[in-house]
Amino acid sequence: MTDLTSLTLAEARKGLAQKSFTSLELTDAHLSAIEAARVLNAFVLETPEQARAMARAADGKIASGEGGPLAGIPLGIKDLFATRGVRTTACSKILGNFVPTYESTVTSQLWRDGAVMLGKLNNDEFAMGSSNETSCFGPVGNPWRREGSNATLVPGGSSGGSASAVAALLCMGATATDTGGSIRQPAAFTATVGIKPTYGRCSRWGIVAFASSLDQAGPIARSVRDAAMLLRSMAGHDPKDTTSVDIAVPDYEAAIGRSVKGMKIGIPREYRLDGMPAEIEKLWSEGAAWLEAAGAELVEVSLPHTKYALPAYYIVAPAEASSNLARYDGVRYGLREQGRNIIEMYENTRAEGFGAEVKRRVMIGTYVLSAGYYDAYYLRAQKVRTLIKKDFEDCFAKGVNAILTPATPSAAFGIGEKGGADPVEMYLNDIFTVTVNMAGLPGIAVPAGKDAQGLPLGLQLIGRPFDEETLFSLGEVIEEAAGRFTPVRWW
Repeated sequence: MTDLTSLTLAEARKGLAQKSFTSLELTDAHLSAIEAARVLNAFVLETPEQARAMARAADGKIASGEGGPLAGIPLGIKDLFATRGVRTTACSKILGNFVPTYESTVTSQLWRDGAVMLGKLNNDEFAMGSSNETSCFGPVGNPWRREGSNATLVPGGSSGGSASAVAALLCMGATATDTGGSIRQPAAFTATVGIKPTYGRCSRWGIVAFASSLDQAGPIARSVRDAAMLLRSMAGHDPKDTTSVDIAVPDYEAAIGRSVKGMKIGIPREYRLDGMPAEIEKLWSEGAAWLEAAGAELVEVSLPHTKYALPAYYIVAPAEASSNLARYDGVRYGLREQGRNIIEMYENTRAEGFGAEVKRRVMIGTYVLSAGYYDAYYLRAQKVRTLIKKDFEDCFAKGVNAILTPATPSAAFGIGEKGGADPVEMYLNDIFTVTVNMAGLPGIAVPAGKDAQGLPLGLQLIGRPFDEETLFSLGEVIEEAAGRFTPVRWW
């Protein structure tokens, strides 16, 4: 029998239905893989006993014909999602050993559909980072390495633990969140598939907030079909989240294999950056050719305000972060440092509890929201955001079904290689992804090739609001043409 951890989620679902193996056997195989891969630091908390109990329950339901769409499938959960009775820290010291008494809506829907929780996955502290190096639990390792090198690379961020665990076959899929590219960039760095759904498609209730108008949950998976299966369970209206949209969730899996003939694919000229590596340019052209060969029509489009997206994003996101993170003060939960009075206690707790990147963003955010600077920075950034959204609306109004771009400006880089002296160097990794969050659109990253050093590269497809189905159809065309890549095991 094939090694159980190398199955896709769709293959595992079929095997469970045919009684080829049990959920307990599938879960145990993944728990063993997690134990053997601790050097990657993908999991910050393993929950083997809970996983086995959930697997046994799933086996019982499958046997009686009552199994849900994800019955018996072992998943990893990003440490930003509240899990009842299981430590949730957002990978920050300030949350200490916080154990929620409630379950996030997204994870509760996965458990409703029969999925099994293997544990909590590492991420950048409060999801602030593009490399998964800011976590209080230490950096995550990418299962991919450059050919002929033993240097450990980053898996991307902030959902680096999710991407690394899926790529290293430690779980069959993982929850993730995307505020400026935190699903799509790690997916591109690890040859996994990641989709950021339309803002409002998945509930944000029970997810630790970074920037509330940008954050959106989504899956990271081994294939486009697996991502479609996971998103169907994760999505849906939630009255507890006022930004959650009350529209029906389609059967995303049914979109896989659907013809893309006649679809218009926009190629935005503004994404051709000065100094873009030739291999990214080549990959982009190849992806366009694959879609054209499948019957899609390529059209050049213009998104003129793209150049302002990154600076506007790094005003809006820190502003919302400074507001959201004000609640972490040492009073009700998490870390508390002593002080001579309440003000000193607040200051000591926040100084000790937050890492350097979180402090930097909170200070930037507080500054741009302060009297005298609000209009000059925050208000102006929100106006730019409206213009970015209008650029996309104008494209879609001309009949464009989706837009094809690179997912990242480069392949994965080494731990400690970027952002040490100049944080902006790290922020530039989000250059192709932040526009999607600013406009609230869906975006998918699909593995499409490798660079000269054998590292995976991804392409991004940006869709119309609530039209994730088109992205799955187009993504599968790229996946079929490029093939699937797996890292050579070194851990």
